Amino acid sequence: MKIVMLEPLGVSQEKVMNMAKPLIEKGHEFIYCGTPMTEEEKIARAKGADVYIIANSPLTENVINASDNLKFISVGFTGIDHIDLNACKAKGVHVSNSQGYATDATAEATIALMLACLRNIVPYNQIVRDGGTLLGYTNNTLKGKTIGIIGTGAIGCRVAEIANGFGVKLIGYSTTQREQALKLGIEYKTLKEVFEQSDIVTLHTPLTAATKNIASKDMLNLMKKTSILINCARGALVDNNALAAALNEGRIAKAGIDVFEMEPPIPANYPLLHAKNIILTPHIGYFSQESLEYRVEIICNNIVAWIEGNPINIKL
Repeated sequence: MKIVMLEPLGVSQEKVMNMAKPLIEKGHEFIYCGTPMTEEEKIARAKGADVYIIANSPLTENVINASDNLKFISVGFTGIDHIDLNACKAKGVHVSNSQGYATDATAEATIALMLACLRNIVPYNQIVRDGGTLLGYTNNTLKGKTIGIIGTGAIGCRVAEIANGFGVKLIGYSTTQREQALKLGIEYKTLKEVFEQSDIVTLHTPLTAATKNIASKDMLNLMKKTSILINCARGALVDNNALAAALNEGRIAKAGIDVFEMEPPIPANYPLLHAKNIILTPHIGYFSQESLEYRVEIICNNIVAWIEGNPINIKL
């Protein structure tokens, strides 16, 4: 089979090819990609491929239809909403993801944003460089805070596990209650109650039609004036125009945002770029060397399992 990477995976060619050895040794052709490509370049590269490998760049109908042989897509990402799934269904193409590759990295980034907001790490860095002192900001500890976790899957539960070490109260919202979450001390509430009662609301739910703008203007208006919103999940979970307004009008205290409706670079007129009391990072939640190497391993394992007739991590 012809297996084609359509975007880089953040890992050296040597490491990628080493992890792909089980495929290569069985006679499969493996085409490495080390630089980002345009849609036209993807279409040209994809011709004749049986398997695509992608990460989080958009995969359009044109690229999906570029290969008559395409049967399987191994995605180096948890979400698959950046893929034209209708085109995949029409061709009978199966899709697997790399669920779990960045659980620790994303949870740690979430906690880091909480602490940075509470302790004013970013403005203090500039204050020191400008010759200033600690005066002028109110600092708060994470201990004793109520953290509301929206989405209690693997990442939400890992956030809870880490947060427990700080001595917090955990509440959560999910469409289904998870035994692991209950064991970690998460008390399930309604969505409205989570936004009302939390000192920090953190989002960890997949993006679906039901969860789009789950942090809506109405929900944001329920939050305390001292509260913080963290989003290391998907940008469209938040009504970001409403969030910018809430921050600028002082209706919530702060926000830490790692994801947007688009991948960085962010347009200069994007409302969150001009909001007060917000920390923005360029989609780094998943991005650690350890997690990137682990996802290549998962990608290759997904392909091996599919070829052998025992598919894993199948999402379509």
